[in-house]
Amino acid sequence: MTSGHILKTAHEARELIRSGNVSSVELTQSVLDRIEQIDGNLNSYITVTGGKALERAASVDAAIASGDLDGPLAGVPVMVKDNMSTAGTLTTAGSQILKNFVPPYDAHVIERLNEAGAIIVGKGNLDEFAMGSSNENSSFPPTRNPWDTTRVPGGSSGGPAAAVAAGEAFISLGSDTGGSIRQPASLCGVVGMKPTYGLVSRFGLLAFASSLDQIGPFSRDVTDAANTLSVIAGHDPRDSTSSLDSGGVDYAADLNGDLSGVKLGVPKEYLVDGIEPGVRAAYEESLKVLEGLGASLEETSLPLTDQALAVYYIIAPSEASANLARYDGFKYGHSSESAQDAWEVMDMTRGEGFGAEVKRRIILGGYALSAGYYDAYYKKAQQVRTLIRQEFAGAFEKFDALVTPTSPTVAFEAGSRTDDLLAMYLSDVCTIPVNIAGLPGISVPGGFSDGLPVGLQVIGPQFGEQTIFNVTYAYEQATEWHEAHPSI
Repeated sequence: MTSGHILKTAHEARELIRSGNVSSVELTQSVLDRIEQIDGNLNSYITVTGGKALERAASVDAAIASGDLDGPLAGVPVMVKDNMSTAGTLTTAGSQILKNFVPPYDAHVIERLNEAGAIIVGKGNLDEFAMGSSNENSSFPPTRNPWDTTRVPGGSSGGPAAAVAAGEAFISLGSDTGGSIRQPASLCGVVGMKPTYGLVSRFGLLAFASSLDQIGPFSRDVTDAANTLSVIAGHDPRDSTSSLDSGGVDYAADLNGDLSGVKLGVPKEYLVDGIEPGVRAAYEESLKVLEGLGASLEETSLPLTDQALAVYYIIAPSEASANLARYDGFKYGHSSESAQDAWEVMDMTRGEGFGAEVKRRIILGGYALSAGYYDAYYKKAQQVRTLIRQEFAGAFEKFDALVTPTSPTVAFEAGSRTDDLLAMYLSDVCTIPVNIAGLPGISVPGGFSDGLPVGLQVIGPQFGEQTIFNVTYAYEQATEWHEAHPSI
């Protein structure tokens, strides 16, 4: 295998390992060479674990050779977002407050990857504590979009999305609180999947908003996403919100490309004001493709979609203000050295360690939870959240899945929205309702506009992962968008 040569999909790589044509060590070295070659231009990685990865690859090669290890990710190099705990490896959440933090334990998903024989090659860049839509809130140099390095990759999982798009990993894991997997997948031209809330354990995920956070995969095609979800899904008693019925499903086994009899809803509210003409055109063309594959499409209405953004920006900051209170300068992470007493330690540590967007959301959340405002804001937001869930449930009594744009725009210029918070927050207008309702959603490559990728989102009912994989697999097989790759 020539240095720097990167295969397109994990399942192709796995077949070469299985056939003996390439070893995991060779494959891992190839990925590390690729990172060395291009990541100075992309900043997809915060930490690269080259030595550990090669040692791990050698042990996995031995296990494969002895017949002790076989599976879809055995020997395959992957990246994980840097808000998932990795024992003995720096885990920063993209924040200065954790710039030297090395966890003593692995997150549940890391345990699952290790059990499956995957090779973790490093930790992916992100908006600080997953708060952002462009990766520009990272306290490290921001990730750039491999299709155009003057543009953002999306956020908060910008590093994992860009890495898969640019061939710096075959698979990556991200977290999705309001669109942080699907939106960067759309902007980087890859597959990004957010599972049903509770399907994948959050144990070891550095919390942003605990009732919204969910871990999921990035990949180059739907098959890889399905295989990865099969590996990481499953009940975990360490996460009180982990579903008892999750796990043990091979999502890739029944992918067949047949959409005969499948009913797809097309919510009119997702064609939001400000959607770019090229994005709309690509979306409408995608609907024609799905119809041509045998699916029946019908316009539907989800009127509360317009309320989801406001609900999110009350609930998510409220939960963040509670979750981030643990970073007090005493337990772990950064501690101010110039403070004179305990109160100053907390104040100065947070002032020095947190970036502007994190502080903004902590303040907003604290206000929404404060006496006199709780009923008017947080309680009301939770009530509307229930109505949004009920509205989706009603739609799924009629439809097997819903089809929408993933993002109203293609990747935007770096710096163009940093001073316009409303424009930045509106980047997730098509993805946030899915998190509010705890539903599964996936973004797949759905065309191009002005040479930049456009994403197609498919939303399913709770635990409807198999359905949305089947719909997007059929679409993928009928199009060529997933075969395109940036020239970097």
